[in-house]
Amino acid sequence: MADNNQAQGNTAPNDSAAPSAAPSKNSKRKPALIALASVVVLAGLAWGAYDWMVLSHFEETDNAYVQGNVIQITPQVGGTVTAILADETDRVQSGQALIKLDPQDANVMLAQAEAALGQAVRQVRTLYVNNSSLSAQIKLRESEVERTRSQLATAREDLARRQGLVAGGAVSGEELSHANAQVTAAQSALQGANAAVAAAREQLTSNQALTDGTPVEQHPSVLAAAGKLREAWIAAHRMALPAPVSGYVGKRSVQLGQRVAPGTPLMTIVPLDQLWVDANFKENQLRNIRVGQPVTLTADAYGSKVKFEGKVAGLGISTGSASALLPAQNATGNWIKVVQRVPVRIALNPEQVKAHPLRVGLSMEAEVDVADKTGLSLAEATGTNPLAQTQVYAQADEGAEAQVRSIIAKNMGRPVPLAPIKATTATPSGQHSSAEQHVQVKPARKAV
Repeated sequence: MADNNQAQGNTAPNDSAAPSAAPSKNSKRKPALIALASVVVLAGLAWGAYDWMVLSHFEETDNAYVQGNVIQITPQVGGTVTAILADETDRVQSGQALIKLDPQDANVMLAQAEAALGQAVRQVRTLYVNNSSLSAQIKLRESEVERTRSQLATAREDLARRQGLVAGGAVSGEELSHANAQVTAAQSALQGANAAVAAAREQLTSNQALTDGTPVEQHPSVLAAAGKLREAWIAAHRMALPAPVSGYVGKRSVQLGQRVAPGTPLMTIVPLDQLWVDANFKENQLRNIRVGQPVTLTADAYGSKVKFEGKVAGLGISTGSASALLPAQNATGNWIKVVQRVPVRIALNPEQVKAHPLRVGLSMEAEVDVADKTGLSLAEATGTNPLAQTQVYAQADEGAEAQVRSIIAKNMGRPVPLAPIKATTATPSGQHSSAEQHVQVKPARKAV
């Protein structure tokens, strides 16, 4: 009994301490929960403030890709490929020959055009010579008319004298008939001489109509033949296909010995210093994007360590689906709304592209700073400067004018004064001005 009472006495204090420990633990948990809730609320407020003050000023997308001009090299004349001077990944300079075609057919056509020009010059010279010959014939016919008129006057005087002597019997009837016949013959000769003069004058007028008012080198027949020669010259000098711009060969499809027609794509050139980015933003992201806003871009090829700076150059005028080959037809019963995307063109910093080269088609991540919304959403005016231009094809007729004048001079038999030829020269601003220069006559390739 005593042990039981002692046991009960020992357990009683423990039962009384248990309720006092529970309030102690609850009192510690409540401040912790309040602190945690406060941290969550403060974090939410901080995130909301950050979103309102920072994130709301940016629009970003990872649906962006590098774009550039892919220039096709196509022949302007047909021919057989005899040489390929550049391959894929090669660096080429503007004006550098890329492909050569067989020039034999073009050289034959050029030789025929040179011969035709020489023949035209000689034929026109003949027209001018005929003017002098016909003028001399007219003078000769006119002298014959005067002589015939004099003979007619003499025959009439002789007839009148004989008619006065017939009554006295001094002149016989036979002599009188002979005198009448001479008068008739003289009249016929005079009519023939007048007709010959009229015919010669008509022939001279017809010949002068082909030559009056123009020198030999400006005669229409000579100009037509000279035009054919220039055409043949240009065709002969188009056997080598030059690079219109400096860049890298992207794709080569031509093969040696291939017979190509004008306009056949042979290879492509990509100028990597003329790249931009097309970022496809959702339609609800366009409300704050304006032209001129700064853009920060990251290329997957370089990672986040390399940041490209750019500016919004323009916003697309249609969505990607509307510009597709087969646009979506939403007027159906199974229509499901899909958020559309609009391409936004972003201009890159040339210095950064030079330091970190990009390729066409690379993936990019774009982040547009939309804090400044004073810009335009659409361009108002067209640029005055050409988007792209090249002068390599303008050199195809270089030397053709000198060749034309050389052939004219040879077939004229005398030197022909050369008119100043206007040559196009490039200025530092990219514009072109005309400067006059005199070209010396070079010997023709072959005598015509």
